Amino acid sequence: MTDALEVVSRLAEVLGDRVDVSFDARRAARADKSGHAAAGLPLAVVHAETVEDVQATLRVAGATRTPVVTRGAGTGLAGAACAGDGEIALSLRRMDRILEVRADDLLAVVEPGILNADLDAALAEHGLWWAPDPASRAISTVGGNIATGAGGLLCAKYGVVRDAVLGVDVVLADGRLVRLGHRTVKGVTGLDLTSLMIGSEGTLGVIVGATLKLRRRVPGEVCTIAATFPRVRAAAAASAAVTASGVQPAIMELMDAASLAAVHAHLGLDAPPAGASQLTIQTDGVAAADDADAIARILSANGGAVAVTADPAEGEQLLTVRRSMHPAMEGLGTTLIEDVSVPRSALPTMFDEIARIEGEYELVIPTVAHAGDGNLHPNFVFDAVADDAGVVRVPPRVWEAADALFRAALDLGGTLTGEHGVGTLKSRWLADELGDDQWEIQRRITRVFDPDGVLNPGKVFLR
Repeated sequence: MTDALEVVSRLAEVLGDRVDVSFDARRAARADKSGHAAAGLPLAVVHAETVEDVQATLRVAGATRTPVVTRGAGTGLAGAACAGDGEIALSLRRMDRILEVRADDLLAVVEPGILNADLDAALAEHGLWWAPDPASRAISTVGGNIATGAGGLLCAKYGVVRDAVLGVDVVLADGRLVRLGHRTVKGVTGLDLTSLMIGSEGTLGVIVGATLKLRRRVPGEVCTIAATFPRVRAAAAASAAVTASGVQPAIMELMDAASLAAVHAHLGLDAPPAGASQLTIQTDGVAAADDADAIARILSANGGAVAVTADPAEGEQLLTVRRSMHPAMEGLGTTLIEDVSVPRSALPTMFDEIARIEGEYELVIPTVAHAGDGNLHPNFVFDAVADDAGVVRVPPRVWEAADALFRAALDLGGTLTGEHGVGTLKSRWLADELGDDQWEIQRRITRVFDPDGVLNPGKVFLR
């Protein structure tokens, strides 16, 4: 690898003041919202403003064999966008334009740095929306959503990011720009490289543009249901009963007792009853009221104390409780925010497993779930200890408990990650789920796109 000063000099020669070598910028690029930070500081942060900036960065990186870590808003939860010693942090946050909106074709073309919420606000003027709804939508970028294969609150009814992307523009490791996918509803020419890019976490190329599949705004009212249960297993069983009934809510979120209590304290609300868990459910469309009534009957029959509102402000207040989970956890200490998915019918058993692991490892693991699709987010809260390089080390006992939790999810027919991605934090378990043959095939695919290993090395495929 070329000397660090020469790499920075080459970058500055072609990119000028878009190359940031300040201590604060480099320190910020070391970490994301996972709590993980890379060892050391990156050589520089490149604040790309155009596709050409990205191409120039990768050409310098390729010529000097310098690793590149692509970043958006830094809100990832798996450590995939953490840039460390000897690496270039390539920030796409300034590439935030909406290039085109075609209401007649239900598509938009955007740059990767636009915030999810800003895109939604702009599309509302056209009576349109982009369905993915991460809980972090106010702070996460569309490019980051695509790179991690993000999900969110509306997935059960409206799908995940993978279902809402028609094509991506990608700069490859050698600086070439390729346009993948299509602008049509149907398109099966050749291999589906667009889907391969979604969730690739910066290991195959840098996403510099996206053609998004839009929806028209849903007509009719929105009804919100809040149901409190004495125990989390009862809430999980009730959510599984809603799924089995055939009624399709837009949102169905579950908070266990520890997470609900933490959020109430964070928001200054009255403490919930001891041990209480809560389901927050929304129905939408012309049948919203009828669906809400049907769901309320199911929840009541399963032991829930149920309240229903059609008032939009009250509904948003109830969802604010769920969306406040991450800041509430940050107030408790350093948090390892995990992400597993199981078949929806297995949710009650998965919560039993979490309770078993809490007892075995003497931990409290506040957990929320996108109950409509079986995706759980267990939170391991611990006192942070940083090493000499400033990297926070997760205590061995916490990793042991996480290992037990991951294996429980796999045993129930689930997966290690439903929406956060693999990044750094999940890489050691990847082969356990994929098996050796599939793991090796995927590793070889990364080398087709990036033969010199410049793009996000050490992420996803650990060994």
